Amino acid sequence: MIIPEIKKILYATDLSENARHAFGYAMSIANRYGAGITILHVLQEMSPFRDSLIVNILGEDKWTSLRKENEQKILDMLKGRLETFCEDVSKELPACPFITDEIIVKIGNPVDVILDELERTHCDVVVMGAHGHGVIGEAFLGSVSRRVLRRSHKPVMVVRLPKGTETQVR
Repeated sequence: MIIPEIKKILYATDLSENARHAFGYAMSIANRYGAGITILHVLQEMSPFRDSLIVNILGEDKWTSLRKENEQKILDMLKGRLETFCEDVSKELPACPFITDEIIVKIGNPVDVILDELERTHCDVVVMGAHGHGVIGEAFLGSVSRRVLRRSHKPVMVVRLPKGTETQVR
């Protein structure tokens, strides 16, 4: 039997309450193994259809300029929000220290970006929250977590919120 060595954890978050709950598990594993945590948030790309409607209204040059300027502002804001989140959690749980290796915010397809970052960062495991909505949510994992679980070549820990807890964006 091989005992896995966990030195790097990829924690994928959508900034929801469920993702916050999953972070507790990432922290616990990091604390137990002395592992570092890479925090990843992925913004879903705009649909090509919606993008083309805006281009028709504003013109391609104006839209490209606005999009690049605002994308960077949003990415910086989200990275700051994640840094504050880490500081807050550290203060709340001083008995469970953890090391943040890197905070990454990217735009793209969440599944593809999570899998790419898992390989790029050489993480040993992925920890993420599961999203289920309503009756179907009780039976199935969220689509992103399900697809990461299916396609990943590394272990994936999918954490559900405790029963009776509402999911909300923080």
